[in-house]
Amino acid sequence: MSDAGATEPWEQRFRARLTYLPEWSPHAPDRVVYTSNEAVVWQVHAWDLATGLRRQVTDHPVGLLDGVPTLDGEGVLWFQDETGDESGRWLVQPFHGGETRPFLDGVPHGWNEGLAQAPGIVVAGISGRDGFAIYVSLDGAAAREIQRSSESVQIGGAEGEGFVRGGLSSDGLLLCLEHAEHGDLIHPALRVIDPRLGETAGELIDEGMSLHARCWSPVAGDQRLAFEHELAGDERPGIWDLATGERTNLALELEGGASPQDWWPDGSALLLQNTFEGRSRLYRYELASGSLDPIPSEPGYVWKARVRPDGRVWFLHEQGHRQRLVFDDKGSELLPPEDGFGPAGRPYQSWHFENLDGQRVHGFFVTPDDSGGPFPVLMFVHGGPTWLDLDRWQPEVQAYVDAGFAVGMVNYRGSIGYGREWRDTLIGNIGGPELEDVNAGLRDLVERGIADPGRAVVAGHSWGGYVTLLELGKHPELWACGVAGVPVGDYADGYEELSPLLQAYDRALLGGCEPKDVPELMRDRNAINFADDVRVPVLFIIGRNDSRCPYRQAMRYVEKLAARDHPHEVYVFETGHGSFDVDERVRQVSKVLDFLARHVPGVRAAAVV
Repeated sequence: MSDAGATEPWEQRFRARLTYLPEWSPHAPDRVVYTSNEAVVWQVHAWDLATGLRRQVTDHPVGLLDGVPTLDGEGVLWFQDETGDESGRWLVQPFHGGETRPFLDGVPHGWNEGLAQAPGIVVAGISGRDGFAIYVSLDGAAAREIQRSSESVQIGGAEGEGFVRGGLSSDGLLLCLEHAEHGDLIHPALRVIDPRLGETAGELIDEGMSLHARCWSPVAGDQRLAFEHELAGDERPGIWDLATGERTNLALELEGGASPQDWWPDGSALLLQNTFEGRSRLYRYELASGSLDPIPSEPGYVWKARVRPDGRVWFLHEQGHRQRLVFDDKGSELLPPEDGFGPAGRPYQSWHFENLDGQRVHGFFVTPDDSGGPFPVLMFVHGGPTWLDLDRWQPEVQAYVDAGFAVGMVNYRGSIGYGREWRDTLIGNIGGPELEDVNAGLRDLVERGIADPGRAVVAGHSWGGYVTLLELGKHPELWACGVAGVPVGDYADGYEELSPLLQAYDRALLGGCEPKDVPELMRDRNAINFADDVRVPVLFIIGRNDSRCPYRQAMRYVEKLAARDHPHEVYVFETGHGSFDVDERVRQVSKVLDFLARHVPGVRAAAVV
């Protein structure tokens, strides 16, 4: 991809070519589809393994991160969002090129809740302002609605994107749905139905715990579904046999969580991903013997892994200091960047400290060099909140390190990957534990001599932007400035404009309520209520078409600062919750680096893009 004259290492890292894991249909495994940033804006690409030919399929200005082949490998599918608000429709183009046309007549415009394919059947989930619906198309006919709910319903396995393997069984006779009809999206249940008749074949619910469908057995007629549960606290694999109704929870001697990623083609073994403290490994689990054999890889994080028809494993791997690459289980790079690698960054250091409640908190920090500090420090708060910081490639983090910052990343209470209880701490209690843990992390870095407390910055995107604004209003004495990316500025005001799935997520976070139903919590945890207490400059990065952290509520917070002439800057970009345009991301980070250089002594300025 073009570097557009990039000279500084931070910009070169953003412009390094990245791809997501190639996707294939089990019926046409040589026709693979992947997304890449090689055209500057992320687009869908097709790769014919038999001929070696590759081509760019889409040229969409918003950009696309997910594309899959049709079941027969004759077409390429993608869900196209025209504005960045994440709503749209499915489109299809012939695999080797040709006319693009709508896919699945009868499915309305809306938010994507997954698409699954099997012989003679395609199933799609779509949400809109009128609720969540599941549509079925048989033998290419127009799709018809078979399920509808006011609460979240998604195709099983849809959160993993790509060619969904947790939705339809290999013969297409069964369909798994993840739902929150009990009113709790954070703890979804599983329902398996006959997709032709809509009749229920089985239900799984672990009260107060989450269940996720991952992948059906690839063997025709085999009705075993590999799923993920958390009965023991951490994620663990299970197998649900719909033929007998039997559920088997697999016992593993592993630290951290373990989730099924795929089956070996004969159905004898599962590919498992084990994640512990932000780093992951892959294993082959033999169902008959219970043996667990590691698949070699370096430390770091595996985003996704799949088993090829010949039994080889392909996986997407990255490290904090090294960009994302596609490997197989022999260590070969499958899509090496033709224009070379981006500059290496500084390695992530795993880190533990105690919060005020005496709990052990984990995270990562990165330093500009090995001198020991103290350095100016940027506490970079992850979004979600049900997400986590990982040993993964983040050019933005390395840009701040290049500028002279130590960067701290805290997996505060509410983060996933540390057990059910840690994640669920925030339910009904948002905006409190996160601040306590981020501030404890800052104190620990100061006590270690790594961080200079007089040059501390708080920054983050999405929920990280929400925490940033709360920090600046509730703990203004700690910070020299703040950077709020696509933030939740007025929690209560934004609810009505959220996508249906995000509304369901908010209700789950708030204990089954809407923001208007918890006025006392909103008084103390809605960032806009503390805007008048902010003392330091703030930079806002806001997406005009954001359906997760809507534009209007973020601008209401900005207007509160403007009304008292408080120093602040606003950068608005024209898509949604994030940009898939590398040039746009470079512009945003350039704005942030310039802002930090002006407000934090000793920070190196970057060239203005």
